[in-house]
Amino acid sequence: MFRLRYAPFARQALALQAGVLIVVVGVGFALVGWLFDRELTQQYGTRALAVAHTLAADPAIAAAAATDDPRGVLPGRAETAKAASGALFVVITNRQGIRLAHPNPDRIHEPVSTDPSEVLRGRDTINVERGTLGLSARGKTPLRDASGTIVGEVSVGFRIEDIRGHVLRELGVAALFAGGALLLGFVGSALLSRRLKRLTLGLEPRELAELVQEREAVLHGISEGVLAVDADGRVSVCNGEAARLLGVPGDAAPTGAPVAALALPPALRDAVEQRAPVDNVITVARDRVLVANYRAVRRDERDLGGVLTLRDRTDLENITRELESVRTLSTALRAQRHEFANRLHVLSGLLHNGHSGEALEFLHAVSDTAAPAAGRTVDDPYLQAFVDAKSAEAAEKGVRLSLADTSWVGTRVAAPVEVTTVLGILVDNALEAARRGARRPAWVDLALLDDGTTLHISVVDSGDGVPADLAARIFDSGVSTTGEAGRGIGLALARQAARRLGGDVRLAAAASDEHGAVFEARLPDALQPAPVPA
Repeated sequence: MFRLRYAPFARQALALQAGVLIVVVGVGFALVGWLFDRELTQQYGTRALAVAHTLAADPAIAAAAATDDPRGVLPGRAETAKAASGALFVVITNRQGIRLAHPNPDRIHEPVSTDPSEVLRGRDTINVERGTLGLSARGKTPLRDASGTIVGEVSVGFRIEDIRGHVLRELGVAALFAGGALLLGFVGSALLSRRLKRLTLGLEPRELAELVQEREAVLHGISEGVLAVDADGRVSVCNGEAARLLGVPGDAAPTGAPVAALALPPALRDAVEQRAPVDNVITVARDRVLVANYRAVRRDERDLGGVLTLRDRTDLENITRELESVRTLSTALRAQRHEFANRLHVLSGLLHNGHSGEALEFLHAVSDTAAPAAGRTVDDPYLQAFVDAKSAEAAEKGVRLSLADTSWVGTRVAAPVEVTTVLGILVDNALEAARRGARRPAWVDLALLDDGTTLHISVVDSGDGVPADLAARIFDSGVSTTGEAGRGIGLALARQAARRLGGDVRLAAAASDEHGAVFEARLPDALQPAPVPA
């Protein structure tokens, strides 16, 4: 027992199943044997009673019994019936229970060894009793004369050993079937234990319990999302972080659901379905920027599915965009500082040489061009700084960035992060498209227009436009007109930022003969309400 307790689980299961099989087959075999013995004994008793009925129906036997058989004909008739039926004995008595026929002639004219009162009262009986000839299954019936008066009884018995021998012969045949069933059960139990061991990868229940505890601790204790898929393409594990990043409702656990039912970005869905490794792919799911990794899992050449890990990079991406805006602004300020220093040097030289008139004219010329183009139509400092910074950056790339004459923003920005994100991505993409395009000179036109608290943005470039086969998918994560790896996330982020405000970004025109792509954005509640005049 001690050894079995610490044996491998598969061996314990096999031993338990074997024990159950032995008990079940043994109990069943014993029950069948008991029922068969009982049924066969009853059948032999019924057979004995039938033989007794046959003798009792003979009027000559009844007449002889009524007169105590003075001629001695009953022993011969009883012996003939005994030989014909194979019975142990055939006994005929008179009304007082005195034997008139018996296999042993010395027992004739003696009282019977068992109580005949019930039969002499006119009732048939079947039972197992022990008499002078041993234990037997007996059938007894009243013996009646022509008037129906009971004049004796007829008792017929079959040896119980003969019955048991027949039972044992039949049980021997049944034992062969029981042994076959037991052997088949052993083989089935062995195969089941082997399959159980294979399904559990040879791990014991204690090890499985420890693995479950460790898995729960790891899955819910890390900040990364973990999504495990089995070999059939169904979700086997999804921790809370993965459900949050993928937007799965808390009461709709995806465990057991096919991967196709999840809102995975196309790049990740293709990787999971094709079992292709993925390393640090940046993608967009709903309003989150994710860094994803995927690895297929195999053990002993068995395909166990794969694991997808997700890291949230939304906040980092927002900070990166803001830092990029700050870097662009600082570059523009540095260029303006150099330009301002050069103007001071010119003015200092003119005054030093006594050319005060020329210095005054220079001051007037500088003051006329000092105000930035955005300052005349855009009151918000964020937008002014952005347009000026991007204009300087565009000039360094050989692209002319201009603000459309129809632009007008007469109030301040209320959502600078979203506005800067959308505007920065659209302008950056336009500058890159214009720089790569075939048209020269390269240019980008920007239009800003307020409508109450809604900001409308339109960006047109001189690039080659968006290919027709990409126009419908240009806002999908990973889709880029450049075809370079790691690109194709900007427009998805821009659309998400716009939708957080209740707006949207769309491709108004893919391309034309006069210009490249035209992107438009609508940003509700991006501006502060205009002040009410006093």
